[in-house]
Order: sequence, then C-alpha cells, then structure tokens
Amino acid sequence: MSRKPCPAQPGDRARLEVTFDKPQLLGRLFGEYDQNLVAIENRLGVYIAARGNKLQIEGEASAIGRAREVLTGLYNRLVQGQEIDTGAVEAVIAVATEPTPEGIIRADVSQPPSVMIRTRKKTIVPRSSTQIHYMHALASSDIIFALGPAGTGKTYLAVAQAVQQLINGSVDRLILSRPAVEAGERLGFLPGDMKEKVDPYLRPLYDALYDMLPTEQVERRIGSGEIEIAPIAFMRGRTLADAFVILDEAQNTTPAQMKMFLTRFGMNSRMVICGDPKQIDLPDIGKSGLADAVGRLEGIEGISTIRFGAADVVRHPIVGRIVEAYEGPDSAPR
Repeated sequence: MSRKPCPAQPGDRARLEVTFDKPQLLGRLFGEYDQNLVAIENRLGVYIAARGNKLQIEGEASAIGRAREVLTGLYNRLVQGQEIDTGAVEAVIAVATEPTPEGIIRADVSQPPSVMIRTRKKTIVPRSSTQIHYMHALASSDIIFALGPAGTGKTYLAVAQAVQQLINGSVDRLILSRPAVEAGERLGFLPGDMKEKVDPYLRPLYDALYDMLPTEQVERRIGSGEIEIAPIAFMRGRTLADAFVILDEAQNTTPAQMKMFLTRFGMNSRMVICGDPKQIDLPDIGKSGLADAVGRLEGIEGISTIRFGAADVVRHPIVGRIVEAYEGPDSAPR
C-alpha cells in the first residue's frame, strides 16, 4: 500500500491519495453501500472518493491524516484475514481520534493490533486503547482488576484469555464466579435446585463461553470439571491452583468475601476481578469489596488495575452516550 500525501499545515484544506495493492479487498473495506466510508467521513469530517484501487481523501490536514490511518488499519486487518464489522470500524476511528496526554504515544491504528486472543471460534483484537492495555495485562499479570461500565469488554476479554490458556494447556481449569445475591434477592426464595437458582445470575458468563467455544466443547468441559461456573460462596476453603479464575460483578462482594476470594489464589494461576464501582447493589454501597481491594492492593507487584470509561464502550455507540449521560463525561472510576 502506498501513500501520496499533499503538504499542508494544520487547519488547511488538503488532499491525500491512498493506493491499495489488493483491490479485491476494497469491497469489504468500503462495506455494504459504502457504509464504512460514510462512517469515516461523518466521524472525521472528511470527503472520500474512490477511483479504482485508489482513494482520495479531502479535508483538514489533521483529519485526512487520521482518515488515512483508519483506512490503512482496516485494510491491514483484511490482509491478515481478519473480518471487520461496524463495531471494528467505530473502534478504530475511536482509537485514532482519542485525545492523548502530552508525552504519551497514541496507539498506531494503521498497523495490525500488537496483541490478540485466539479461541476455537474467533480471533479477538482490541477495540479501544484501554483494551490494548487490558489484553497485555491479561497475558502477563497474576491478578487483574478491571473496572468500568457495562459494554467495555471487561468480562468478555477475560473469558477469551481464559479459554485461550485452557486450549493451549497453560492452565488446567477455568473457574467463573460472581456474587449470586443482587438487588435484594436471596437464593433461598428462588425456585429450583442450586444450579437452577444460580444459573440466571451466571448467564453472561455462559454467553461469553459459547461465543468462544463450540457448544459441545463447552458442555463437555463443564461436565469434566475443566470449566466450573459457580457463585463466590463455593470458593470458600479451596486453593485454586493451575487455574484461570474470573470474578464478575465484583462490586457486589463484601470486603470479607473479596478477601476470601483473593486468598484462594494458587500456584500457576491467574485471577481477573471485573466490576463497575458505580453499579453497586449492596444494601450499604460504601462497603463494596471491590473498592476496598483496589484501595489496598493497587500498585503491588504482580497486580494490575485497568480502568475503563464511557469512551471504551464497544456495544452500539449510543450505549456509550447513555453511560456518559448517567455518569458524566469522565466515567472512568478513580
């Protein structure tokens, strides 16, 4: 792929030409009815015209530079055999336009992702700058706290990393857990046996698993004990060695529950604790085990804390705007 930028100063109108070496990929790059190009034009304020295997981009110098990066990044993903959808396009645009503090190098969206997770059903790449840091932490830290609103990929990426490690044999078990008491409901008042009582609370974890593995593999691994899904109360008294352990909805644990959970950590294990400190369902919201643990443990060697905000939401773009409306423009917890 070659580029022929036109010299321009920031704020000036400029034109830039981008040439693609594999024109057979352009249909997928442009999207159905050119929806990907339209999204880039609308978000970056540029005009894009296609001529054969070339694109001409017009607009302000800084905007056309970002548009080139976005198009190059999406094209390189296609060259690598990755699929791009509306979410991927929005994510690359978001990373390209993300404000960066002075002295911090912005992620290069024109290059394929530096980190990815491979499972039986799909290859997962980061869709925001924070996800890049999170995926690196998932592959290197012993304990990871992932904090932020729904839709940022906290639990989904943790399950993906866990499945990858289970497949390649670096861990023997995958243990998924979450508090089973929320919004004032108690298990004793719910119908059915223990599995029927807790399954509705654990459904998001099942959904993520079925997205990573074929259905028959999920059922077989659950039956053999390789994958265990249970409420946090079932962790008491155990040592979780050679396991990838995920605690979801951790903001609804008490400090005593969180301490009990963290001290289950065994040799050759990894723990990921996911939660949204602004969505606490406990009667006393000031006594969340998640906030207590982060306050005590942040900065300790081997423990990473990743904070997501509304800008990191990777569901429909309106979800991010809803989160921002409820929690403010800077919804990343401090």
